[in-house]
Amino acid sequence: MSGQYNLISWNVNGLRAAMKKGFLELLLEQKFDIVCIQETKVSPEKLPREAKNIPGYHNYFVSAEQNGYSGVGLFSRKKPLKLETGMGIEKFDREGRFLRADFEDFTLMNIYFPNGKASLERLEYKMNFYEAFLDYANALKTEGKRLVICGDVNTAHKELDLARPRQNEMISGFRPEERAWMDKFLAAGYLDTFRMFNREGGNYSWWSMRTGARKRNVGWRLDYFFISENLRENVKSSSIYSEIMGSDHCPVGLELEF
Repeated sequence: MSGQYNLISWNVNGLRAAMKKGFLELLLEQKFDIVCIQETKVSPEKLPREAKNIPGYHNYFVSAEQNGYSGVGLFSRKKPLKLETGMGIEKFDREGRFLRADFEDFTLMNIYFPNGKASLERLEYKMNFYEAFLDYANALKTEGKRLVICGDVNTAHKELDLARPRQNEMISGFRPEERAWMDKFLAAGYLDTFRMFNREGGNYSWWSMRTGARKRNVGWRLDYFFISENLRENVKSSSIYSEIMGSDHCPVGLELEF
């Protein structure tokens, strides 16, 4: 199907909380074609009824085994041709971090990548998740798939992607090994769509809620839309919607044209 796709990706930091802060109204007003959300923090039986009955959207959710933790969701005006709810690796899939939807024009992966701040064990888990994901994506790319990858990657790539790089260079989210993996990922044939249009600092998608950081724009760019190289010519815009409130993250957007 030729035409345009307007996509957003948003770590909502709890779907039920986001629903109380205008999430539903945002979808209905903006008329996005595909909405990917992360950190839904809700099990299937506790999903708000309104979230499963948004007019004009098909909806799909993947939840963690642990209640109130992680989780991703997808709202799409067009029904996917195929869905996958994991990478096929049990230690990762049980945390409800991965949702793949195949459309006629591209394959979409909506991912909530792990946070490595809690412990060295979680940092190792995060790095192993990164590698498993890259293997999964590369296999699809080898098949000739056109890939759109979005979500909360939980790493700021370059110094201009966070307000205070020097103070955070040994904090998970900006550690050398995490940034090196980002380099490796992009070198494998993927594009950071926001940086196709904007090379400036000061563009962030997450701010700590503890310090009034958002008002001062002391933030991190942790949320991304990546594409495989074979979609480069289809990208029309890539945005950060820092004015949209309702979470400690803001949405990021991508517009594709076929």
